[in-house]
Amino acid sequence: MADDIYKIGFDDFPPLLKEINDPPKELYIRGNLPNPADYTYLAVVGSRYHSSYGKEVCESLIESLRGLPVVIVSGLALGIDSIAHTSALKSDLKTIAIPGSGLDPKNIYPRTHQKLAQKIVESGGALVSEFSPDTQAAPWTFPRRNRIMAGLSAATLVIEAREKSGTLITTRLAMEYNRDVLVVPGSIFNAGSIGPLKLLKDGATPILNGADLKEALGFKTDEKDVTEKIDIDSLSGPEQEIFKLLAKNNMPRTEIFIHLKLATEDINTALTMLELRGLITETAGEMRLI
Repeated sequence: MADDIYKIGFDDFPPLLKEINDPPKELYIRGNLPNPADYTYLAVVGSRYHSSYGKEVCESLIESLRGLPVVIVSGLALGIDSIAHTSALKSDLKTIAIPGSGLDPKNIYPRTHQKLAQKIVESGGALVSEFSPDTQAAPWTFPRRNRIMAGLSAATLVIEAREKSGTLITTRLAMEYNRDVLVVPGSIFNAGSIGPLKLLKDGATPILNGADLKEALGFKTDEKDVTEKIDIDSLSGPEQEIFKLLAKNNMPRTEIFIHLKLATEDINTALTMLELRGLITETAGEMRLI
């Protein structure tokens, strides 16, 4: 399969990648790069050691982009990267993977993602690398690939990142390239939220639901987008209990904890997911259905 890898020079790069101050000299590609004139490229990055909250948020936000001309760009790594690629495939969105290795299938890293890499190509997306196909992944290759992720994309969405991580390298580069940085807030008690919360202090754009993400990418939203009609059976158990409770009466967040015999963490996660899906909101100190 290595013979289906082709090479392009600077003149044929996507326009945004040409703008960065340290572009690669050439790119190796397997598959097809969606035309940047027709699609918005969104980099999705996050922790390898993600929480269940991070996984749900990533899946929900990418699903909210279904039907839009958006390409999900990520690094094929363990954790949020692979969730982003898989969620894009499930949502019928094209996706581009930029591994920290050459593109010969035997060198794809991690090896457990070789099948995912093949699915990305078969779905109309692409694998992209500046490294020759026979290059194996090494500590120095990952920071190099991060700049390509940031450079290709109009915006970078951050979902969980520890204080010192490759995710924040990508985000710093996105800021240097004058690209939008979008951040999903998280719990102050979660180590994976430290990076995103600091980015918010530095002026990154908070993303609280699918409508926020669409708006940040320049797509118009309407009331139907915010309401996101979904089958209640698709909600988790705690989400269903909160939904049914608020269907009877609006109530302060603290009262929800009193009414439900559930762990505090489960309720907090469920409330966040319902807000992200645009099903509930907080107005005048009370939670209510939208």
